[in-house]
Amino acid sequence: MKSTTIYEGRYQWLVFGRDPEKPEKVIDTNQYLVKTGDRALILDPGGIEIFSSMLAQTLLHVGIDQITDLFASHQDPDIISSLGLWDQALPKGKLHAPWLWEGFIRHFGLEHIEYVALPDEGGVIDLGDAKLQVIPAHYLHSSGNFHVYDPVAKILMSGDVGAGLEPPGKPMFVEDFDAHVATMKMFHQRWMPSNRAKNDWIGRVRQLDIEMLAPQHGRIFKGDDVGRFLDWFEALEVGIAVGQN
Repeated sequence: MKSTTIYEGRYQWLVFGRDPEKPEKVIDTNQYLVKTGDRALILDPGGIEIFSSMLAQTLLHVGIDQITDLFASHQDPDIISSLGLWDQALPKGKLHAPWLWEGFIRHFGLEHIEYVALPDEGGVIDLGDAKLQVIPAHYLHSSGNFHVYDPVAKILMSGDVGAGLEPPGKPMFVEDFDAHVATMKMFHQRWMPSNRAKNDWIGRVRQLDIEMLAPQHGRIFKGDDVGRFLDWFEALEVGIAVGQN
């Protein structure tokens, strides 16, 4: 697993992922760290099988006492099945996650960390220097789902939206949008169940000033490729497994 700094100002954003050493049949994931002066937030901290490498990489940048917050966009195991181990490592931490999934996420192990249940309309994660907006993304693909927008860094951590499936070890950023479409099309058509939900999200997101769209799988979009992705996703018919939405 490697880390890359994607924003540096009053605070930092880092991404961990593109791991060539992951088990072959385990999907590759991106984990994000927002590091302020004395606090740190891990976004979608990952599955139990990557906990040790994720913790080791994180501790290269922050002390264990600085890791105060976790965020889970939804309930999938590749998002948060490491929770039981983080619960032991961060006994005074907080997990910001959808209210809808609390009873399910607790199955991963939650004894010490505080569960901060996010309402359907979203909210704010206040880290002091960084005030991050929690953006509703319900049914994309989970029925209770959120993304995180940073209006200072102009980054949208977009969960499964924008995900591309390709072998690990590839570049961190999209370099050729048209070629990258092949890694995204099946994933979005099959995993995103609702054109109505998709279009609601697109309308919401087009109102944001985004310089990077950072998904949980695959490469990060930046600059003009953010708009190209939104145009492509808007035109894509999703929910294809049942023929119609």
